[in-house]
Amino acid sequence: MTAAFLVASAFLASGVEFVEALTIVLASGITRGWRSSLAGLAAATVALAAIVAALGPALTLVPIDVLRLIVGGLLLAFGLQWLRKAILRASGYKALHDEDAIFARETADARGAAHEERAGLDWYGFTLSFKGVLLEGLEVAFIVLTFGSTQGSIGLAALGAGIALVLVAVVGVLVRAPLARVPENTMKFAVGVMLTTFGIFWGAEGAGVTWPGGEVLILGVLAFVLLVSFGLVTMLRQQHERALAAATPAAARQSSPTTKLHQKRPNAPRRLTRTPASAA
Repeated sequence: MTAAFLVASAFLASGVEFVEALTIVLASGITRGWRSSLAGLAAATVALAAIVAALGPALTLVPIDVLRLIVGGLLLAFGLQWLRKAILRASGYKALHDEDAIFARETADARGAAHEERAGLDWYGFTLSFKGVLLEGLEVAFIVLTFGSTQGSIGLAALGAGIALVLVAVVGVLVRAPLARVPENTMKFAVGVMLTTFGIFWGAEGAGVTWPGGEVLILGVLAFVLLVSFGLVTMLRQQHERALAAATPAAARQSSPTTKLHQKRPNAPRRLTRTPASAA
């Protein structure tokens, strides 16, 4: 069961990061040329492979309880950040993540950048692609190494990330456009829940807690995190709707035709009617 959660969590978290990296690579390739963009992608991939090769064996030297305590704390910190943003998006307090908008912004920035060649490559396109893939890839590497090392199976975490990589890459090559239809906001919510769940479970184990029922109780932790998250979404959404409803009447009064008429003619004189006496 934990193995299934491990693969699913690595798949979802890596999928989100790969979609964001794909958006940056596409923006770079379309505006600055595919040669420089793909060169940046390749260089970032090599750098990530070196980082994983260096850190992977080092993590196996750390005692498992210490590793779970450290990793649990890190996952809890990352998970709560993801979950906080997802709850704010779901409740209406934060704008939904929009890959089309990000693609348009990155494309506009790339088109406006000056052209500079180094080693036969467009330097801006190379750097944009390299930084985007490296930063998103570092998060994937962190997830794979931490998930895998705490469970003694980096291969399973790498499997989930590998499936996400192949899926996003194939779809990206076929459509050559941002994957805006991917339910990324829902995926981020799920990733936040899973990271928080694993962070609580492994952090407590590393601190010496013995869970009754062993790994089966991770379902109980997951249910608790989901219950709290959905409760916060419901509460914040209602609060947001009440705030909007309270602000709407005032805005409507200010923009109504009658109000505008009085604002334009605040001191309009009354029309005088002539009486028979005054006419005489």
